[in-house]
Amino acid sequence: MIHTTNDMKADVQSSVGSEKHVDVKPGEIRDIGADLYAEIDQLSPEELEREGAEVRRLLDWRLLPMLYVTYVIQFLDKLSLNYASAYSFIPDLGLEGQRYSWVAAIFNFGYLFWAIPSSLIIQRVPLAKYMGTVLFIWAGLVIAHIGAKNYAGVLVLRFLLGMAEAGVSPCMMNFTSMFYKRAEQPLRMAIWLSGNGMATMVGALLGFGLGHSHNTSLRSWQLIFLTIGLLNFITGCFFLWLMPDSPSTAKFLSHRQRIVAVHRVSENMIGVKTKEIKLHQALEIFYDVKVLCCIGIGIACGVINGGVSNFSSSLIKGYGFSGIYATLLQLPTGAIEAVVVPICGLVSTYVRDSRCIVLAVVCLIPFGGLLGIRFTDISHRWTLVGCTWLQYIIGAPVIISWNLLSTNVAGHTKRSFANGLWFTVYASGNVAGANIFFAHEAPRYYSALTGLLVCYAGMIVLCGVAYISMKWENMQRDRSMSPEEIAERRDEAAVLDGFRDMTDKESRHFRYAL
Repeated sequence: MIHTTNDMKADVQSSVGSEKHVDVKPGEIRDIGADLYAEIDQLSPEELEREGAEVRRLLDWRLLPMLYVTYVIQFLDKLSLNYASAYSFIPDLGLEGQRYSWVAAIFNFGYLFWAIPSSLIIQRVPLAKYMGTVLFIWAGLVIAHIGAKNYAGVLVLRFLLGMAEAGVSPCMMNFTSMFYKRAEQPLRMAIWLSGNGMATMVGALLGFGLGHSHNTSLRSWQLIFLTIGLLNFITGCFFLWLMPDSPSTAKFLSHRQRIVAVHRVSENMIGVKTKEIKLHQALEIFYDVKVLCCIGIGIACGVINGGVSNFSSSLIKGYGFSGIYATLLQLPTGAIEAVVVPICGLVSTYVRDSRCIVLAVVCLIPFGGLLGIRFTDISHRWTLVGCTWLQYIIGAPVIISWNLLSTNVAGHTKRSFANGLWFTVYASGNVAGANIFFAHEAPRYYSALTGLLVCYAGMIVLCGVAYISMKWENMQRDRSMSPEEIAERRDEAAVLDGFRDMTDKESRHFRYAL
């Protein structure tokens, strides 16, 4: 049975009667956490608060390390092309000129092709099993790169690799939103995304070390793909073994702790997970200002990431450094990202309504770095290297943008389509970013630098629009409710709206986290 918006509102009004908890009837609600939520009356508010802190600690020790390691390994895969390009990868496969740009770009065509289907599959199937399977497929494709013989072969492999990666980040976002409160999510998401920085450091050392291997039948770039592919395969094995699909199936939690885990995330006002696809929720995206702003930010992040991740070696080599040192000099970029991204997560977590502000402010740092690259003479090569390092802060805007979506979009079909659309435009941006670095403009790439500057400026403007839109909507909803209703009924009603799979626009009790 699918409820209309009016039916659901009527149910909310009739159900919010007890002072403790909403009476959720699992037979009427299809969310996978409804059965456990119905048992919450067995615990007092004091027990829920005390045991909730214990459950959070368990989640931090069991889930976060696995998510972090997984993201480190999968980002190594994405950097593998960049590291390989520092050696003989380009001449060996005949990728001179714009051919290399297209090899970098076609990965994103695969990503673009599979982003929305992958997000819908994530809504329908067990999350950990899907992601573990994707990791195995990814590992096989990375290892297959060592057998590539020509331009056509590597194009096919990169397209398939892009399809495989389309499911990784959305899965990570879903894990975080299913197990953590909305106030806890920015820091946790920042922690596992900071794995990008660790991957950059590990990859730079790995690429530097493998570049000194001369007594093997494989070339240095082939060793890079083989090593990273095997690491991914091992990670996939551990992922399938250790990761639960949802709080309801977490084996390291007792039944009582699973009840507490579901209660914790019920405060997010989005339920846990509903498998039913509702078309009207998908259509709501196209007149939702905050989602459209996040999607615009996704395009800009994609353009920047597509350029930086594939051409940082080329930039540094253009400053006068040899191929092997161009790889090693990317080591500090990982340290910068590994520090800056968690700091942004901390600020967003502990400073109320600061997400949009943090996103806008952090864009100013790489913006300044781009101006430095654009206007510094080539003779000041260490200044140029330092400005290039700042471009790896792109992880901070990405993670905050993801968090804005995961905490402010209710309705599981709407969230799936919003996430899928974000990653689709992000992939499109990566395609553009990899192709605005024109070979004839090396080593300064003035057209590309101008494009990246425009992207950062656009993100700052979109942050302001999203902030004003959500702030205005919160004020309008508060004005439509009496003070007594806000104090006594809003939170419980918002929880029930979430379990009934209502969107943030359908539920007048939903409030946006700025």
